[in-house]
Amino acid sequence: MVSKILLILSLITFTLSFAQEKKIDKPKFNQELATSLGADQYGMKPYTIVMLTTGTAKIEDKAKMGSLMKGHMENIGKLANEGKIVVAGPFLEKNKENYRGMFIFNTKSKEEAEQWVKTDPAVQAGVFSYEIFPWYGSAALPLYLKYHDEISKDNP
Repeated sequence: MVSKILLILSLITFTLSFAQEKKIDKPKFNQELATSLGADQYGMKPYTIVMLTTGTAKIEDKAKMGSLMKGHMENIGKLANEGKIVVAGPFLEKNKENYRGMFIFNTKSKEEAEQWVKTDPAVQAGVFSYEIFPWYGSAALPLYLKYHDEISKDNP
């Protein structure tokens, strides 16, 4: 009985040590892809984040607000199609900063990001205001957009 237990333990030890030795190979570096995405040596690049906050406008007319939000969503789609927005979305709960949503723009220029955010009808109408921050993230971030279209049945 003891010999069976020792045999089992030695097999388990061998299996565990073999599993630990097996390493997942790092994907081969792709210089062409890195260059096309503007990646630095770490695979990163600068972006600009725009945090949308509640604006000063108080719009009670539901039809007008619906039209502004439709324009807001259409503008996001337009900017995404132009490669300017790489991430956009609302926050799911209230927060002390009163942030409503965010954009990650594919630019390191705060001035350029501000020009782009000002094309939003809801920003123009004062439904949203914004704060702008420089950010450093993966240069591969824009690549997720092509997969998003494959997994979404409806657009808001």
